[in-house]
Amino acid sequence: MSVEVLIKDLIKTNFAVSTDDGNQVFDIVNKNLSKKESIILDFKGISLMTTAFLNAAIGQLYSNKDFSSEFLNSNLKLQNVPEQDKALFGMVVKRAKEYFANKESFERNTNDSMYGHN
Repeated sequence: MSVEVLIKDLIKTNFAVSTDDGNQVFDIVNKNLSKKESIILDFKGISLMTTAFLNAAIGQLYSNKDFSSEFLNSNLKLQNVPEQDKALFGMVVKRAKEYFANKESFERNTNDSMYGHN
């Protein structure tokens, strides 16, 4: 069984830009995937999308140890993604995989570069 979610109806705007809206999407996706139900995210009508939204909506799925990349690829489908935004998805997924695979090292290196600690 697949659940289909029209993003524009869920977030009540055609601008997919805020972390809060992304978290709304994440909550629904996470709930369905946890029940082993496939989900389709339909981006029809979305005219603007940011990585902040996508990090919240999609990126944090990679922090769930129950969801392998293969599981997500099989059970999370995207449709009607504007051509100019397709690269954003790839970038968000790649960064999320890198971040959650090496979270401790990533945070230490980020703190070192931001605050000058060695």
